[in-house]
Amino acid sequence: MSPTTQALLICVVFLFGLEDAVLALSGHCADNRCFVLLRQSEDFPGAQRNCSGTGGQLLTISSEQAEETLTGLLSGENGSYWLELQGTGKKPQEATAVLGNCSSVSMSGEGNILVSAKQCRNVLDGFLCQYTYEKPCSRIEADGGAQVRYTTQMGFDVNDSKAFPPGTFAVADKVGEKYLDSKHLCAFGGWMRAPWKCEVLKGGCEHSCNETTGTCICPEGQALHPNGITCAVDPSDGFPHPVLSCTMGKKPAQDGKSCVDVDECKEGEDPCTAEGQECLNTDGGFECRCRDGFDLENGACIDVAICSRCEHMQCVKPTGVYECACMDGFRVSAKDPTKCDRHCTERDCEAVCTDDADVQSPEMRHCECPEGYIRDGKDLCTDIDECETERMCDHKCENTFGGHRCSCFEGFRLQGDSMCVQTEELEEGESGAPPTQPIPATAHPAAVPSSIRTGSVLGITVFMALCAALLCLLVHTMVKRCGRFKLSSFRRPDIDVFYLQQVTSETYKRLSFDKQFKSDLQRL
Repeated sequence: MSPTTQALLICVVFLFGLEDAVLALSGHCADNRCFVLLRQSEDFPGAQRNCSGTGGQLLTISSEQAEETLTGLLSGENGSYWLELQGTGKKPQEATAVLGNCSSVSMSGEGNILVSAKQCRNVLDGFLCQYTYEKPCSRIEADGGAQVRYTTQMGFDVNDSKAFPPGTFAVADKVGEKYLDSKHLCAFGGWMRAPWKCEVLKGGCEHSCNETTGTCICPEGQALHPNGITCAVDPSDGFPHPVLSCTMGKKPAQDGKSCVDVDECKEGEDPCTAEGQECLNTDGGFECRCRDGFDLENGACIDVAICSRCEHMQCVKPTGVYECACMDGFRVSAKDPTKCDRHCTERDCEAVCTDDADVQSPEMRHCECPEGYIRDGKDLCTDIDECETERMCDHKCENTFGGHRCSCFEGFRLQGDSMCVQTEELEEGESGAPPTQPIPATAHPAAVPSSIRTGSVLGITVFMALCAALLCLLVHTMVKRCGRFKLSSFRRPDIDVFYLQQVTSETYKRLSFDKQFKSDLQRL
């Protein structure tokens, strides 16, 4: 609600309080004050309380002003009323406390004002109150020979006044006309023409006010007058181009005499635009309901269609959206969110093998391992270390059970699953800093298919590794030996080398003689 509407409501509620508290017989307004005669039997203290309780005070006036001010106000009255005369020497509070004589006024049979003192505890016919206010409204200049009648919210006319308090109604009409020309409300020193805010006295409308459009509406079958505030039972009752008024959700029929339902779901923009909603037309309105496959939860339509397709018939809503869940030992497939794949949380887990009567050897059975695992042995699956078998990440690779995880060095950020790009410099005015820790990506399955016969791959791998090791050992030994190969390495220092040669018997005798001769010389 706007501050203007709020202030206007306070003003009107205040004046309604006056109306509910007492019956105002007559009143007069001048400048920024209104004098009101209230017929309610009270003693003097009671009259004071009633005036102050409605935002005013007991009328205080001098003896000289009494006749001029009160003659018109008390004209035709027959009774005595409390007031406060100036110059009595006592304040109202003192009079209340002492309960002596207090001032009152009445009209004589000749129409003269009679001021007298009566016991303050006496109960008189009523009392006079005065109210002061700010920002009064001046008179309205009517057009086209219309006359303006002014009525306060307390119910008395103030047609002879020149200033009017907030909450005063001004109605302009022409003599002999059935319908009003206009209607106005005094507020904040100016006049508001009806229809005004619907929150205040129904906007001044005769029947009702549409808060959405801020216009007056009439009962079904009646038409709104061109003045915008009154309704006519007969649409052709004395004004041109009648407009048939229909209740909300209906519109005039082609004949102009009846109302038909408006299909809000087809006319104009779709009113039900939230996810999972559809529009259902009703008599005089519409409803937004959830489509098939959606359930209403906390005022919103939630997609539950996926739950009927979950392989393990388990459905959860961890983030406000339903998704399939799997039993222990399984996880949701990355390829199909309704399917479940085996999931191993350890380095080794059992393989799933199919028994075939035609297979004689257990090693020949067809077995499958979870994604990222390879068969190692008869019925055992071992995790594949993707980080060692091939280059999976630009910077850092961390092996996980059934997959791997990539991260980047400081100053880089992960793009996609494996690519690292340099962090861009922050623009001026932005806050934050590039991440100093590796940014992990979600684990994804290994590239090796689980359906491959894992025993063959393992055997070939081991065989090739042994061959390579033997070849390396042979080359190392040859290099080592060839580097030190010399003739002297085959004989010891104390061993002579003899060469065999074919000789005749004569030559053998000669050589033997020479050897014996040398031996004798050495002994000499």
